[in-house]
Amino acid sequence: MEVIGFLLYLVIVGTIAGYIARALVPGRQSLSFVETMMVGIVGSFIGGFLGYLLFGSDFDDGALQASGIIGSIIGAIIALLAYVAIRNRSGHASSSHVR
Repeated sequence: MEVIGFLLYLVIVGTIAGYIARALVPGRQSLSFVETMMVGIVGSFIGGFLGYLLFGSDFDDGALQASGIIGSIIGAIIALLAYVAIRNRSGHASSSHVR
């Protein structure tokens, strides 16, 4: 039951963090709901890793961990910027349409 609760936490916090990151990052990002949720979930782990780096082993059990909503938002912004940069670099501009 703990695993289901943790996964539900990741989905809810990841979705919220993903949408807040999209609102804070300038420019248009054409991401689907699932992409936004995944950016937020990845951001939660980035935030957890940054918390581990800042606070050391006293923060939690290890470097690979989920973080709270603030850390998730910060991590989601980093993940979103990386995602947009990689997608634009590969030729998939977010605001252009193929005719």
